[in-house]
Amino acid sequence: MTSDDHLDAIAADLAVRGATAGTMFGKRALKAHGKAFACLKGDLLAFRLGAGRPAHTEALALPGAELFDPSGKHRPFKDWVAIPSSHAQAWPHYAEVALNSLTG
Repeated sequence: MTSDDHLDAIAADLAVRGATAGTMFGKRALKAHGKAFACLKGDLLAFRLGAGRPAHTEALALPGAELFDPSGKHRPFKDWVAIPSSHAQAWPHYAEVALNSLTG
């Protein structure tokens, strides 16, 4: 399964909660209520988890995970964690957490 396939599956699962596919910085993304909560950059899927929250800390501890730097110019978003496809089995969990943070 490719990273795009995983993103499509997550989008389908979360559609009932109002998640839609869209774009962010020219990359495929998942949005809800007009705000992006996940963004695909190559083989990394980034999630808006909120700096200092337990899920953010947990996600950053995964091997290969890093703060999301969509521009590639060393200006990462502190609230976002990019998780490599080697942890794709965890992507649905983090998508749920990120969506929950938007919907309260």
